[in-house]
Amino acid sequence: MAGTEFARESAMYREPTVSLEGYRILVTGGTTGIGRATALELATHGAHVLINGTDAKHLEDAEQSCDGAAGKVEGILADIGTKEGVLALFAAVDERLGGIDIAVLNAGVAESGPLVDMTHDACNEIVNVNLTGYISCSIESLKRMKGKGGQIILIGSMSAEECGTNAATYVASKSGIRGFSKSLRREVNPEGIRVSLIEPGKVGTDMQDASPEEQEKAEENHEMLTSEDIARSVMYVLSQPDRCDVVMLQIRPRLEAI
Repeated sequence: MAGTEFARESAMYREPTVSLEGYRILVTGGTTGIGRATALELATHGAHVLINGTDAKHLEDAEQSCDGAAGKVEGILADIGTKEGVLALFAAVDERLGGIDIAVLNAGVAESGPLVDMTHDACNEIVNVNLTGYISCSIESLKRMKGKGGQIILIGSMSAEECGTNAATYVASKSGIRGFSKSLRREVNPEGIRVSLIEPGKVGTDMQDASPEEQEKAEENHEMLTSEDIARSVMYVLSQPDRCDVVMLQIRPRLEAI
């Protein structure tokens, strides 16, 4: 290939510099793990980000970790596993953001073990936060995006593909997100509202049973992803031109067998 042709082709695939200045973004579950890393990534690119969580100390730490970013991150204590929590969160969206351009639905809980040993309350919480909460937040996001366009990014899990043992309720919730995202995209895409699903493999967060030291070793061995890996994946989805639509993005550690 001639030098000029190679240069021209390389330029076509150069990663764009993305600015999110002026964008109003909600990140649920933004106080720890993937949500926290995503909020920081978005704020670094200039966005005004609202996060939620259920732990006041985690919320304060997450807000402080984003100090100095080009954009702004602020938070609210709200449990999206409840109707009251979702309504309180979106009241804050209206008051603090003045609307919403992008919703990154990420909040999740996990509990593993044989189903027969699970309590009804634990199973209900998993479904309420991981699935019903996503649906409720999507409803409220669409009310505010209708006629204006926008984007909803759902953080699912490759558990929906792997269907591992001793995680039946968690797998059910993540499989539900996969089906929900497909149907929702068909419904709202013609209205200029994008819906994308990101399914990570194993990620080093406080949802893992492994200790921080064990997680760090697994990350070094390419057996586990970092929260920042998924945050960059969110940015990849958001950086696509209008003619492109990332429907589903699966990311796994290189040495995780799925």
